[in-house]
Amino acid sequence: MRKTLTLSLADPVFIPGEQYSAFDRFWLNKIRDERDLPFIYLTLRITFTLLPVAMLLYMPFIVGWVWWLMAGVYFILNNFVFKGPFGLMLHCTSHRPFFREEYRWLNKYLPWVIGPFFGQTPETYASHHLAMHHRENNLEEDLSSTMHYQRDSFRHFMLYFTRFFFMVIITLAHYFDKRSQATLRNKVIRGELLFIVGCVLLCFVNWQATFMVFLLPLLISRFIMMLGNWAQHSFVDETDPGNFYKNSITCINTKYNHKCWNDGYHISHHIKPNLHWTLHPEHLQNNLQAYMDNQALIFEGIHFLHIWWFLMTKNYSKLAKHVVNVDGVLGTEADIINLMKRRTRKIEQTIYTVVES
Repeated sequence: MRKTLTLSLADPVFIPGEQYSAFDRFWLNKIRDERDLPFIYLTLRITFTLLPVAMLLYMPFIVGWVWWLMAGVYFILNNFVFKGPFGLMLHCTSHRPFFREEYRWLNKYLPWVIGPFFGQTPETYASHHLAMHHRENNLEEDLSSTMHYQRDSFRHFMLYFTRFFFMVIITLAHYFDKRSQATLRNKVIRGELLFIVGCVLLCFVNWQATFMVFLLPLLISRFIMMLGNWAQHSFVDETDPGNFYKNSITCINTKYNHKCWNDGYHISHHIKPNLHWTLHPEHLQNNLQAYMDNQALIFEGIHFLHIWWFLMTKNYSKLAKHVVNVDGVLGTEADIINLMKRRTRKIEQTIYTVVES
């Protein structure tokens, strides 16, 4: 009889409120899932802090050191306070629509109104992530696949990022065109072009503000997204690259999961893309034996940025110290390091089958 494996998890799960305020009830009547009520508060905080600062940067009476002070505030709010939580809120609400059908027009607010301030051109994120990345699962046809790169090489990462930054919209539009998905193709082209045209026009108003408010966030967001995807799919088993357990990772017991809606649970996200963010810890516990049977890599106390950095510095010893080795099934620390090194090797050719969820 096999032993039941368990982990001690401290990542966020849903705890129903004992009593909701009138304000809570107002929004609960409009959103599809009460577990997403924190998204309302995050959206409101962004709307009434970040957006007003962005508008002030365009005001003609904000000049000199005051402008630079406001620009610094905007940069900090955008990149260090809200970028992660917003990006992963956008991720969650792309997979599971935020508002009920009768209020579906409100689902446009995040990608069309707030998204551009974080460098997210309208509709492109959801199209790329849901309709392409999850379908292709980091394999040959995935435009963001990491397989054909040496995944502990900074040079290869920069090649990966540069290709994505300059070619993503062209290749994504072509991807949908080949599959006769004109609606998705047009969404991608429309969202990107409207963002570009809007920025060009705003440059005539104030090019410095446009750079700070929209263009710099675009550069940073696309870099961070590719850094995240690289870390999430750095460890790929070349003999079984379509296996979710062997081409992705999970990060547990990290502050990042509290700030970014359990985004560390990337294996279970690929297994069940529509699984609610509060259920990932439970899914891991219930399927831990499958993780161990497949030698899935679970890291504790670190997140994707740490993993990317340790890979770029080839610090496998540090990575190994954070690997969760349940019941010793992964062997010694040396065995774990060898496993990670095998899974970061550039894959030249692949023969694979896609694991169905």
